[in-house]
Amino acid sequence: MSVRRIMGTETEYAVSAPGRPHANPVRLSSAVVSAAADPRSSHIRWDYRQEDPVNDARGHRLARSQARPDMLTDEPQLQITNVIAPNGGRIYVDHAHPEYSAPETDDPFEAVRYDHAGDILMRRAASAASQRAGSPITLHRNNVDGKGSSWGTHENYMMLRSVPFALVAELLTAHFVSRQIYAGSGRVGLGERREEAGFQLSQRADSIHSAIGLQTTFDRPIINTRDEPHSGECFRRVHVIVGDANRTDIAQVLKLGTTSLVLWLLEAAQSRDVDLSDVFDRLRLADPVEALHTVSHDLTLAAGLRMTDGSSSTAWQVQIKLFTAVYAMGARVYGTDSRGEPQWPDEETTRVVALWRQALSDVAAIRHADDDARLAMHDAASRVEWLLKWQLLERLRRRLDAAWDDARLAAFDLRWAALDGHESIFEALSGHVQSVFDGQAVERACIRAPEGTRAWCRAALISRIPDRVVAVSWSHVTIRDTTAARGFRTLDMSDPHGFTRAWAEGGEPVVAGDADATSWVRDILQDR
Repeated sequence: MSVRRIMGTETEYAVSAPGRPHANPVRLSSAVVSAAADPRSSHIRWDYRQEDPVNDARGHRLARSQARPDMLTDEPQLQITNVIAPNGGRIYVDHAHPEYSAPETDDPFEAVRYDHAGDILMRRAASAASQRAGSPITLHRNNVDGKGSSWGTHENYMMLRSVPFALVAELLTAHFVSRQIYAGSGRVGLGERREEAGFQLSQRADSIHSAIGLQTTFDRPIINTRDEPHSGECFRRVHVIVGDANRTDIAQVLKLGTTSLVLWLLEAAQSRDVDLSDVFDRLRLADPVEALHTVSHDLTLAAGLRMTDGSSSTAWQVQIKLFTAVYAMGARVYGTDSRGEPQWPDEETTRVVALWRQALSDVAAIRHADDDARLAMHDAASRVEWLLKWQLLERLRRRLDAAWDDARLAAFDLRWAALDGHESIFEALSGHVQSVFDGQAVERACIRAPEGTRAWCRAALISRIPDRVVAVSWSHVTIRDTTAARGFRTLDMSDPHGFTRAWAEGGEPVVAGDADATSWVRDILQDR
């Protein structure tokens, strides 16, 4: 394996109605989701039977009677709140937010492209909902309102279940605490309610209050233990809730790509019986939550984080240790070229490693620059999102002769996150940001599913026979069939790498629970 694995994102958007401060956010969210629906497929329901929100990766289950109602996401809502997007993703209402869940992809670059596609789909849905309502409904891609509320930007990664979860949690804790230095999206204000004036690296950090846990909407943990794989028994889905709602390509690719490489490090070490105890010993944080907040609040990038062995490390040093461990494992597994570089097995891994190395170089340069020098760091700002936002806000702050608690700076921060191109400051600056994709590639991702994962089959069935599709989930599709005993068939797509376009066009068969259903569906897709 490499950086390539099944992965995807989930984005909750802030929703509001300008001029109507008391508008119900749930109704606004429902209006946006309904506007995203295609009349041909709006009858298709989401199949909650495969969801299992109380299963804990630490080896136990939370009794449903002890779970807060907002944790029981497998209970369908009465109102129509689910839409299957044309690219195989899902658009739905999650509590008081419209949410876009991107289709499964198999590398971080594709994952970011389909994540961007969600912004376009949601912006169009908000525009359509506004026209229906006769008044504007706006969406913002951020994580906080500055009044104590926070909503998520989640990441999902498939990995081998054979790697003990305790090891996964331990290494990812160090990574999530420290990756903010290049993956943070920046935020005005310190504290959940902006109790203190200032600027910080991360939007989400101040809303995280525990090290590990099953919950996602209260006492939020750095490591979420929800064990809901949506795949075969030998895999688990690592569900990440600690990340930011980034706008820039590089920050997003790094967030996904480096995390995938850390997971690969664990998998490779296990498969080759490599002892990583020295890596773990140097990366155990004494207080991960305190460290998470410290890193986010520290614009000097020099704060020492307490380690369990009594030493102190900066976030940059933690990242260097992770990068070095991945690099050494790459050399061991894949060998090296004439320059001593690991011979990574694919282009995506090579690119992510290069971006990671550049990010660490950028952070080192930022660390040793004063504020005036940082304002002139245009190349680094084109890659490091929080730095670009800070530069804009710092120039505005100086021009206004304002303090960091000035309401105009908070308003600027909000406009950065606006999806509406006329309002978005980020969109106006897109020419100053290093991009990974062009606009046409992202537009295609709005209407075409990834061809190398099961998302292709899901989207193809909904496009070709929408009237016959009854229900959909990530791993199953139920289709009407008058010849079947119960009047329908359920296709088991537990293998995310199967049911691709190549499979439908006659490629290798996939292992499924019902071989007859699999063959039947392939005949449908081949119009036989």
